[in-house]
Amino acid sequence: MILTFSSQIESADGERRIIAGKIVPYEEVGNTSVGKVVFAKDSIEIGDPGKVKMLMQHRPEKPIGRMQNFNKAEDGIYASFKISASMQGQDALILAGEQLIDGLSVGVDVNKSIQKKDYLYVTSATLREVSLVESPAFMAAQVTKVAASENEAEDTNQPKESEAPVEDNATQPQEAKAEAATPTVEAARPIITAPLIQTTIRTPITSMAAYTEHKIKAALGNDDSKLYVTAADDSFATNPAFSPTKYLAEFVTNTRFGTPAIDACSQGTLPTSGMTISVPSLVTSVGGGSGVAPEVTVEAEAGAVQNTGMETQYLSATVSKYSGMNTLSVELLERSDPNFYAELTKQLEYAYLKRLDQTVLAALIQASANGTNTTADLDGIVAFAAEGARTIYTNTGYFAQNYIANPAQWGALISAQDTTKRPVFTALQPMNAAGQVSTGSIRGNVLGLDLYVDKNFTATTFDDDSAVILAPEAFTVYRSAQNFMSVNVVSNLQVQVAIYGYMATLAKMPNGILKFKKT
Repeated sequence: MILTFSSQIESADGERRIIAGKIVPYEEVGNTSVGKVVFAKDSIEIGDPGKVKMLMQHRPEKPIGRMQNFNKAEDGIYASFKISASMQGQDALILAGEQLIDGLSVGVDVNKSIQKKDYLYVTSATLREVSLVESPAFMAAQVTKVAASENEAEDTNQPKESEAPVEDNATQPQEAKAEAATPTVEAARPIITAPLIQTTIRTPITSMAAYTEHKIKAALGNDDSKLYVTAADDSFATNPAFSPTKYLAEFVTNTRFGTPAIDACSQGTLPTSGMTISVPSLVTSVGGGSGVAPEVTVEAEAGAVQNTGMETQYLSATVSKYSGMNTLSVELLERSDPNFYAELTKQLEYAYLKRLDQTVLAALIQASANGTNTTADLDGIVAFAAEGARTIYTNTGYFAQNYIANPAQWGALISAQDTTKRPVFTALQPMNAAGQVSTGSIRGNVLGLDLYVDKNFTATTFDDDSAVILAPEAFTVYRSAQNFMSVNVVSNLQVQVAIYGYMATLAKMPNGILKFKKT
């Protein structure tokens, strides 16, 4: 339950950017929003004054200053605040100087209190913040001091003599009268009034039974019960301003993937210069090339040695640049959550890797040999794997190692069953050891081949070109490191952020790659 009450503040000094005054009155009854409240002497704990902020209208996102010092006098606590040179701080000084917003509201956490007959007596509380607000409630405290010149030194631990409280003769303690006998007050300085003190007290309505009890007492005229019931009847529907939208730090995206096709191929280092790479090669027509290999023949004793010769060739690949850019305003870059720039660079990286993986998949499909037409089921997968193992070894001398499949084939592998309806690839302990495929991973094993599931296939169904089997040595991906570049556009204060890198692909032995064909 929130209660509010206030007293007067001291001054607003636009030159030195100081607002000061009495923020907590002791032993005075305040008519708060939940009834009468009295603060005992020394009941407010402040701690490090430098950590106490001044806010505008209790809005945490609008700080306007910070406490400089405070003084616990006999009649209350006096404090001064240094106001920020920001636009919000300047507006606060102007509004205070013109007495348009002329109160201080103090937020405290009540630690201990005693419910007296006519009021709540607070004996222990902790100061959390002070706000500049509109209207005063306590009128007993008077102006104590107006800050002097810009060059006057500030003591952050003890108040100056001119900061001692000055009371009228009717309410001022004797000790305060002596200190305030000769204060220096500049009459030309604008004066504003009223801190508003805000705190919470514990409500006795903690169950439906307690609510019913106080509802009856309120109907019989009990003022405290009326307040309790009124507070309990409040809701976010009637107080929408106290239910602000909260934005969490998490970031939802479906763009994060990987590069399964690239991972299934052999990797090479891209040279640091040049836009074309050439690799010497001797791949015969069996492997899909045009080279001629030397031969060795068996000859009779003293027979002539046959000259078979050897023909090699260069395999060439073009180096391509892959890049993407995002243009954003300087306001978005500087005034948004710091996580924004990190998420932006991540999204650029995801897009960059997706494009590279799509390019490699397209190159694999284009360079590969056609498999024998087969069915889109478990039998077809077994036949495809068997053909890939046999033909790749026959044509290249290397072993088929990797099976790249689109999600449609992955689904078929997950649901594959034998004639007795037992799962073939998803069983925990498959008796026939056909492989292992999981719904929670794009990696697995199919008939001895390493499975890579890739959603970047052009084919989205269990049809032609929906899978590729290869020996990694048959296809190589040459990649540079990815780089980020940021450029400032002065004419419109925009910032352009780009990601870029280079890649070349080379099908070294086309017949070492086999693509799925459906009957």
